[in-house]
Amino acid sequence: MINSFPQVVTIAGSDCDGSAGAQADLKTFQEQQVYGMSILTAAVAGNSYGIFDSVTMTPEFITAQFKTLADDFSIQAFKTGMLSDQATIECVATNIRKYQWSNFVLDPVIITKHQALLLEEAAYQSLIKELVPLATLITPNFYEAQKLTGLHLADKAEIQLAAQKLQQLGAKNVLIKGKHDDNRQEIVEDYVLLADGQEMWLAGNFVATDHTNGTGDTLSACITAQLALGHNMRTSIQIAKLYTQQAIQHQIAVGHQFGPINHGEAPK
Repeated sequence: MINSFPQVVTIAGSDCDGSAGAQADLKTFQEQQVYGMSILTAAVAGNSYGIFDSVTMTPEFITAQFKTLADDFSIQAFKTGMLSDQATIECVATNIRKYQWSNFVLDPVIITKHQALLLEEAAYQSLIKELVPLATLITPNFYEAQKLTGLHLADKAEIQLAAQKLQQLGAKNVLIKGKHDDNRQEIVEDYVLLADGQEMWLAGNFVATDHTNGTGDTLSACITAQLALGHNMRTSIQIAKLYTQQAIQHQIAVGHQFGPINHGEAPK
């Protein structure tokens, strides 16, 4: 039957070294046995040492990508990654509202795990106003959750409060990724607040490694894939947590410095 195979889309930047962005998403989609497509918002020239140049796609080209996919395919779930400026965010939000694809996983690429701010203030405000209310799930890292809520996240109670604030901003489900930049820690805990008020803490072993590029992309992409396969939100997040944890643990010798995780060795 035409379009019966599960189909998903990543709306993100292209990382030429394959470690993150749309490339990491597409690798994850393939491993999760869904058909992945991409709407590119930018292209980055980078490697394991860093990012050296980038180009942002025009709103017209982003809109054209949306239309060509909508005209031919049946999209069961989609996610966003790097949306580099206000015009891009507003364009993406307009097209999401137009085509009304279900199961929107918003990975709010605002601040890196190294605490580098990625969005100017106007773009950040557009993300809060235009995209967060559309999100089926939002997956901020620790520092992004701090920025989005204005809280320090000093303890579990404050993390729980932050998730409630994100729901008040409009996101239906919330996954706040645990802080993982202290080599002395043994466990990383993520917090999940579901739309029905249920909550859970997901713990994983901390892995001391420089090969973590694309971790957040992979987690959100795996959740997207699992939703397209028909799993509920709780199960989709649990599967994605395990997949990403194993992808980090099974290191792959690629790159000189901040290398990628290993999508192919992780369990499905």
